Amino acid sequence: MDIQLLLALVLGIATIIVLVLKTRLDAFVALLIAALVTGIVAGQAPLDIVSAITTGFGNTLASIGIVIGLGVGIGKILEVSGAANSLAMAFLKLFGKGREPWALGSVGALVSIPVFCDSGYVIMNPLARSIARVKRAGYITLALALGCGMTLTHHLVPPTPGPLAVAGILGADLGALILAGLAFTVLLLPIVVFYAQWIGPKIEPSMNETVREAVYGTSHARTGRRSGGTAVVDHDGGASTDDDAPSMDIDNTTLGTPPAGAKPHRVGAFVASLPLLVPLLLIIMNTVSGAIDQNNQGVVGTGEYTPSSWVVPLAFIGNPVVALVIGVILAVYVLLPRWTPRSKVQGWFGEAAASAGLILLITGAGGALGQVLRSSGVGDALAEAIASTPLPAFLVPFLIATLVRIAQGSGTVAMITAASVTAPLVGSLGIDPIVAALACTAGSMVFSYFNDSYFWVVTRFSGLEGVAALKGWSGITTAVWAGSIPLLFIANAILG
Repeated sequence: MDIQLLLALVLGIATIIVLVLKTRLDAFVALLIAALVTGIVAGQAPLDIVSAITTGFGNTLASIGIVIGLGVGIGKILEVSGAANSLAMAFLKLFGKGREPWALGSVGALVSIPVFCDSGYVIMNPLARSIARVKRAGYITLALALGCGMTLTHHLVPPTPGPLAVAGILGADLGALILAGLAFTVLLLPIVVFYAQWIGPKIEPSMNETVREAVYGTSHARTGRRSGGTAVVDHDGGASTDDDAPSMDIDNTTLGTPPAGAKPHRVGAFVASLPLLVPLLLIIMNTVSGAIDQNNQGVVGTGEYTPSSWVVPLAFIGNPVVALVIGVILAVYVLLPRWTPRSKVQGWFGEAAASAGLILLITGAGGALGQVLRSSGVGDALAEAIASTPLPAFLVPFLIATLVRIAQGSGTVAMITAASVTAPLVGSLGIDPIVAALACTAGSMVFSYFNDSYFWVVTRFSGLEGVAALKGWSGITTAVWAGSIPLLFIANAILG
């Protein structure tokens, strides 16, 4: 590889890491500066660099920006309506007594598809505490299973913003990536549960006394056990008993001004699933019908596909934009009571848009960096260099995502950076876009620790500190990262 182009690539990635870690600039600005540095060092004309940045930014957001905005909107309505909690309770009932870690890992995976990890964990953590309170043990196991279940789909399954951005940057089919991400989630979930069950009892004695008392009550905090029926302290400071069960009821006043005598708002599990399930099924139907039609026409992989008349309606309603618009409509008119005012709903959408704003900017900046890498020739040079080595090409985005995640902490930034750097390689090296996308997203799960905001959410709520926090949370995220490596080899063998 040409030394100048190699230096451009190395300095570009180093710029992102240094700026995020050592300055007050955020990842959005860091990615744009990295694009400038890469283009200048590669010898690209200054005005051409600016043109590549704006083109890459616009093209990326054109393909994925609307979808991210709609996805976070659905997640917000699931949160405020109590639908997320209702789904959690249904999973607990489905798995049955004694399988609570499996239930909470699955709950976390489901809830985190539309809801950001941080807020999703805050919503669902009281459920873990309630179960542990009744069982009188095992809170750390449940907390880790819940948190890492959320990590899986947050990193692997659209319409979570990170995987959506990666799909847009790499040109991966969204429906196929949803299916592949769900398959990875199902296969990695046992690692989550087994690791949580193994490490949880070992580090539970390290839980700080404040959290221990909040979960188990004063007597348990002092003696490590309780007698039956002893009053305990609830997670929000109120008194409760061992027989308490988590409630799916929502305080009506949070949803607006209820009519006189209105019962607490409750959403059933099936209804709660509709804003998630319907869009996902529509997107998957679009992908499957298109694949069948291409196979019937004999044009698979040729790029000359024209949808047949029977496929067009499915392609329309299964387009991610249309499918998620349907999901938003279902969320607003099915999950919320009729007396919720328009101003409340619009306020929630405003909050959702605010939370998605930085993700959109980072996604666009990642596309800008990718375009600079293409137009400057760095991408082609890197492809040629990789082709001459025995390293499997699909491991390149995996390793880049791993490096960036460890260096700066954000899984979303790590996967977008990896996708941006490797987007020019996908076609020239013959990497399937789905495999490349999975490599970016899986690599970004590694070793969540002090520079990751989600690390602090999980460890503060679970009462873990120091070495116990690293063994528990950093360990479980690294375990699923390692478990994804053989899955990537299998996916590449099937799709590559």
